[in-house]
Amino acid sequence: MEKKEIHGVVFDMDGLMFDSERIVKYSWDVAGERMGYGKLGDNIFHTLGFNVDKRKRHFKDKYGEDFPFGQFRDEYRKAFWEYEEKNGLPAKKGLHELLDVLAQRGIPMAVATSSSHEYAKNNLKREGITAYFTAVITGSMVSEAKPSPEIYLKACEALKVSPAHALALEDSYNGIRSAHKAGMITIMIPDLLKDSSPVDQLLDGKMESLLAVARWIENC
Repeated sequence: MEKKEIHGVVFDMDGLMFDSERIVKYSWDVAGERMGYGKLGDNIFHTLGFNVDKRKRHFKDKYGEDFPFGQFRDEYRKAFWEYEEKNGLPAKKGLHELLDVLAQRGIPMAVATSSSHEYAKNNLKREGITAYFTAVITGSMVSEAKPSPEIYLKACEALKVSPAHALALEDSYNGIRSAHKAGMITIMIPDLLKDSSPVDQLLDGKMESLLAVARWIENC
Protein backbone atom coordinates (compact mmCIF):
# COMPACT_ATOMS: atom_id res chain seq x y z
CA MET A 1 0.00 0.00 0.00
CA GLU A 2 1.39 3.38 -0.98
CA LYS A 3 2.27 5.98 1.62
CA LYS A 4 -0.39 8.57 2.39
CA GLU A 5 -0.38 11.93 4.13
CA ILE A 6 -2.67 11.29 7.09
CA HIS A 7 -3.87 14.16 9.29
CA GLY A 8 -6.56 12.26 11.21
CA VAL A 9 -7.90 8.73 11.78
CA VAL A 10 -11.51 7.67 12.27
CA PHE A 11 -12.29 4.27 13.76
CA ASP A 12 -15.42 2.21 13.37
CA MET A 13 -16.07 0.38 16.65
CA ASP A 14 -17.88 -2.97 16.56
CA GLY A 15 -15.83 -5.65 14.84
CA LEU A 16 -12.99 -3.15 14.31
CA MET A 17 -11.90 -1.97 17.77
CA PHE A 18 -13.69 -4.68 19.74
CA ASP A 19 -14.44 -8.32 18.98
CA SER A 20 -18.13 -7.64 19.50
CA GLU A 21 -19.83 -8.69 16.26
CA ARG A 22 -19.34 -12.37 17.10
CA ILE A 23 -21.06 -11.77 20.43
CA VAL A 24 -23.90 -9.91 18.69
CA LYS A 25 -24.35 -12.87 16.34
CA TYR A 26 -24.45 -15.23 19.32
CA SER A 27 -26.93 -12.98 21.17
CA TRP A 28 -29.24 -12.88 18.14
CA ASP A 29 -29.20 -16.69 18.05
CA VAL A 30 -30.08 -16.81 21.76
CA ALA A 31 -32.83 -14.18 21.43
CA GLY A 32 -34.32 -15.84 18.36
CA GLU A 33 -34.52 -19.21 20.09
CA ARG A 34 -36.03 -17.68 23.24
CA MET A 35 -38.73 -16.07 21.08
CA GLY A 36 -39.46 -19.19 19.03
CA TYR A 37 -37.94 -17.98 15.75
CA GLY A 38 -34.88 -20.21 15.88
CA LYS A 39 -31.34 -18.93 15.44
CA LEU A 40 -31.33 -15.42 13.93
CA GLY A 41 -27.60 -14.70 14.13
CA ASP A 42 -26.87 -15.05 10.43
CA ASN A 43 -28.88 -11.88 9.81
CA ILE A 44 -25.85 -9.96 11.01
CA PHE A 45 -24.11 -10.62 7.70
CA HIS A 46 -26.82 -8.52 6.00
CA THR A 47 -26.95 -5.71 8.58
CA LEU A 48 -23.33 -4.90 9.47
CA GLY A 49 -22.92 -1.15 9.74
CA PHE A 50 -26.69 -0.58 10.08
CA ASN A 51 -28.17 1.60 12.81
CA VAL A 52 -31.09 0.27 14.85
CA ASP A 53 -33.76 1.67 12.49
CA LYS A 54 -32.24 -0.01 9.43
CA ARG A 55 -31.84 -3.26 11.35
CA LYS A 56 -35.49 -3.09 12.42
CA ARG A 57 -36.50 -2.60 8.78
CA HIS A 58 -34.42 -5.63 7.74
CA PHE A 59 -36.09 -7.93 10.27
CA LYS A 60 -39.60 -6.74 9.43
CA ASP A 61 -38.95 -7.13 5.71
CA LYS A 62 -37.67 -10.66 6.27
CA TYR A 63 -39.99 -11.95 9.00
CA GLY A 64 -43.08 -9.80 8.51
CA GLU A 65 -44.37 -6.49 9.78
CA ASP A 66 -45.55 -8.17 12.97
CA PHE A 67 -42.03 -9.25 13.92
CA PRO A 68 -41.65 -8.01 17.55
CA PHE A 69 -38.40 -6.15 17.06
CA GLY A 70 -38.64 -4.33 20.40
CA GLN A 71 -38.87 -7.64 22.24
CA PHE A 72 -36.07 -9.07 20.11
CA ARG A 73 -33.87 -6.08 20.92
CA ASP A 74 -34.51 -6.48 24.64
CA GLU A 75 -33.75 -10.20 24.48
CA TYR A 76 -30.54 -9.90 22.49
CA ARG A 77 -29.27 -7.07 24.68
CA LYS A 78 -29.87 -9.24 27.73
CA ALA A 79 -28.00 -12.15 26.10
CA PHE A 80 -25.17 -9.82 25.04
CA TRP A 81 -24.69 -8.37 28.54
CA GLU A 82 -24.86 -11.82 30.12
CA TYR A 83 -22.11 -12.99 27.79
CA GLU A 84 -20.00 -9.88 28.30
CA GLU A 85 -20.33 -10.02 32.09
CA LYS A 86 -19.11 -13.61 32.06
CA ASN A 87 -16.47 -13.43 29.32
CA GLY A 88 -15.60 -9.75 28.78
CA LEU A 89 -15.46 -7.80 25.51
CA PRO A 90 -11.96 -8.22 24.08
CA ALA A 91 -10.18 -5.48 22.18
CA LYS A 92 -9.03 -6.41 18.70
CA LYS A 93 -5.39 -7.23 18.04
CA GLY A 94 -3.23 -4.12 17.78
CA LEU A 95 -5.79 -1.59 19.04
CA HIS A 96 -3.63 -0.23 21.85
CA GLU A 97 -0.47 -0.28 19.75
CA LEU A 98 -2.18 1.72 16.98
CA LEU A 99 -3.61 4.26 19.41
CA ASP A 100 -0.16 4.78 20.90
CA VAL A 101 1.49 5.17 17.49
CA LEU A 102 -1.06 7.79 16.42
CA ALA A 103 -0.84 9.65 19.74
CA GLN A 104 2.94 9.76 19.53
CA ARG A 105 2.65 11.36 16.10
CA GLY A 106 0.04 13.86 17.22
CA ILE A 107 -2.56 12.50 14.80
CA PRO A 108 -6.09 13.19 16.14
CA MET A 109 -8.59 10.35 16.35
CA ALA A 110 -12.37 9.94 16.35
CA VAL A 111 -14.89 7.11 16.51
CA ALA A 112 -17.74 6.79 13.98
CA THR A 113 -20.14 4.05 15.04
CA SER A 114 -23.77 3.24 14.28
CA SER A 115 -24.15 2.03 17.88
CA SER A 116 -25.65 4.10 20.68
CA HIS A 117 -23.70 6.86 22.41
CA GLU A 118 -23.95 5.23 25.83
CA TYR A 119 -22.73 1.87 24.53
CA ALA A 120 -19.80 3.47 22.70
CA LYS A 121 -18.77 5.63 25.65
CA ASN A 122 -18.95 2.65 28.02
CA ASN A 123 -16.78 0.52 25.73
CA LEU A 124 -14.10 3.19 25.50
CA LYS A 125 -14.19 3.85 29.23
CA ARG A 126 -13.96 0.18 30.16
CA GLU A 127 -10.98 -0.29 27.87
CA GLY A 128 -9.32 2.85 29.27
CA ILE A 129 -8.96 4.57 25.89
CA THR A 130 -11.45 7.46 26.08
CA ALA A 131 -8.70 10.09 26.26
CA TYR A 132 -7.31 9.14 22.85
CA PHE A 133 -10.40 10.37 21.01
CA THR A 134 -11.26 13.94 20.14
CA ALA A 135 -14.82 12.98 19.19
CA VAL A 136 -17.22 10.05 19.29
CA ILE A 137 -19.89 10.28 16.57
CA THR A 138 -22.73 7.79 17.07
CA GLY A 139 -25.86 6.70 15.24
CA SER A 140 -28.16 9.06 17.12
CA MET A 141 -26.08 12.06 15.99
CA VAL A 142 -26.77 11.62 12.27
CA SER A 143 -29.94 11.66 10.18
CA GLU A 144 -28.74 8.98 7.74
CA ALA A 145 -26.93 5.76 8.66
CA LYS A 146 -24.01 4.17 6.85
CA PRO A 147 -23.56 3.81 3.86
CA SER A 148 -24.42 7.51 3.87
CA PRO A 149 -21.18 9.53 4.28
CA GLU A 150 -22.77 11.74 6.96
CA ILE A 151 -21.21 10.08 10.00
CA TYR A 152 -17.70 10.18 8.54
CA LEU A 153 -18.07 13.75 7.36
CA LYS A 154 -19.11 14.74 10.89
CA ALA A 155 -16.10 12.91 12.31
CA CYS A 156 -13.71 14.71 9.95
CA GLU A 157 -15.34 18.01 10.81
CA ALA A 158 -14.88 17.29 14.52
CA LEU A 159 -11.21 16.51 13.91
CA LYS A 160 -10.84 19.63 11.74
CA VAL A 161 -9.21 17.59 8.97
CA SER A 162 -9.97 17.27 5.27
CA PRO A 163 -11.52 13.88 4.38
CA ALA A 164 -8.85 13.54 1.68
CA HIS A 165 -6.25 13.35 4.44
CA ALA A 166 -8.30 11.33 6.93
CA LEU A 167 -7.99 7.56 7.28
CA ALA A 168 -11.12 5.47 7.92
CA LEU A 169 -10.69 2.02 9.45
CA GLU A 170 -13.64 -0.30 8.81
CA ASP A 171 -14.67 -3.96 8.79
CA SER A 172 -18.06 -3.74 7.04
CA TYR A 173 -19.12 -3.08 3.46
CA ASN A 174 -21.51 -0.30 4.44
CA GLY A 175 -18.80 1.33 6.53
CA ILE A 176 -16.38 1.24 3.61
CA ARG A 177 -19.01 2.71 1.29
CA SER A 178 -19.73 5.46 3.83
CA ALA A 179 -16.08 6.45 4.22
CA HIS A 180 -15.43 6.29 0.47
CA LYS A 181 -18.40 8.55 -0.26
CA ALA A 182 -16.99 10.98 2.29
CA GLY A 183 -13.79 11.11 0.23
CA MET A 184 -11.56 9.44 2.82
CA ILE A 185 -8.63 7.06 2.67
CA THR A 186 -10.15 3.65 3.44
CA ILE A 187 -8.59 0.54 4.91
CA MET A 188 -10.58 -2.62 5.59
CA ILE A 189 -9.66 -4.93 8.44
CA PRO A 190 -11.94 -7.94 7.89
CA ASP A 191 -13.90 -9.37 10.81
CA LEU A 192 -17.01 -11.50 10.17
CA LEU A 193 -16.91 -10.50 6.51
CA LYS A 194 -13.73 -11.97 5.06
CA ASP A 195 -14.45 -11.35 1.37
CA SER A 196 -13.61 -7.77 0.42
CA SER A 197 -14.46 -8.21 -3.29
CA PRO A 198 -17.76 -6.25 -3.12
CA VAL A 199 -15.81 -3.15 -2.04
CA ASP A 200 -12.30 -3.79 -3.36
CA GLN A 201 -12.62 -0.94 -5.86
CA LEU A 202 -13.37 1.47 -2.98
CA LEU A 203 -10.41 0.48 -0.81
CA ASP A 204 -7.01 2.09 -0.50
CA GLY A 205 -5.84 -0.97 1.39
CA LYS A 206 -6.77 -4.16 3.24
CA MET A 207 -4.87 -5.32 6.32
CA GLU A 208 -5.23 -8.30 8.60
CA SER A 209 -5.22 -6.39 11.89
CA LEU A 210 -4.93 -3.01 13.58
CA LEU A 211 -1.39 -4.03 14.47
CA ALA A 212 -0.58 -4.14 10.76
CA VAL A 213 -2.04 -0.64 10.41
CA ALA A 214 0.19 0.55 13.27
CA ARG A 215 3.29 -0.83 11.54
CA TRP A 216 2.25 0.81 8.26
CA ILE A 217 1.71 4.18 9.98
CA GLU A 218 5.15 3.90 11.56
CA ASN A 219 6.65 3.64 8.07
CA CYS A 220 4.61 6.44 6.49
